[in-house]
Amino acid sequence: MDKLQEGLRTKRFGRNIFFSCEVDSTNEWAKELASLGASEGTVAIAETQTHGHGRLRREWLSPKGGLWFSIVLKSKLAAGEAVKLVFVAGLAVAEVLSELYRLRAETKWPNDVLVNRRKVCGTLAEMKAVGEKINYVIVGVGVNANFDAKKVFPEELKVKASSLENELGRRVKLEELFRALLEKMENLYELFLGEGFSPVLEKWKSYASFLGCHVEVTGVGEKWVGLALDVGSDGSLVMKLEDGTVKHVFAGDVSLLSR
Repeated sequence: MDKLQEGLRTKRFGRNIFFSCEVDSTNEWAKELASLGASEGTVAIAETQTHGHGRLRREWLSPKGGLWFSIVLKSKLAAGEAVKLVFVAGLAVAEVLSELYRLRAETKWPNDVLVNRRKVCGTLAEMKAVGEKINYVIVGVGVNANFDAKKVFPEELKVKASSLENELGRRVKLEELFRALLEKMENLYELFLGEGFSPVLEKWKSYASFLGCHVEVTGVGEKWVGLALDVGSDGSLVMKLEDGTVKHVFAGDVSLLSR
């Protein structure tokens, strides 16, 4: 615990840290902490998750050696704005991977970070709200760090996912990565609260190499193919479909198409 906070330069993020060797999900744990009155910036972190999950409750494999943590946020954001916090978290990861390790990090709509076109990180924002009034938001971050993704992940994930160890050819110091991420996330969170979504989105898009490419987006029971034009101020993916119409997609999975 002391190593996680040693040298940490934040005002709120990570000032209170709850650590466990194993939990079902750091997001679920952070929700419990928030319900019990945990202050903004409280972090739940674990060595492994037995039931880690991403969007749509999809399983997120969380072996030992990864960085799995969630942050409690209690701002006055409206529910429609709070969902954009995945962009804050994703941008923080992309910037830290670029600055700390000189990796060519890319953001992928809506909540992934890639290195060499393979996923190394996912983010997730979940909230408890009554109407537009938020009680709390939990932002989860999962980074594939110190393990060999080729050995750990099943066949279907090996072509899509990687780890920092695979990309760097070495292990990283998890405490250093954790501190850098918390500091970056706090700075971008304050930018978001102070100046709105626009400056965060512009920075996020600077890492979004899928923009301008042909993509396939799979939603719940629907699929769209077209050109990824932009990400809107509401967080939607703006696509030009094959018939020429422009569509705003609010939820789905993006796959690049070779043309």
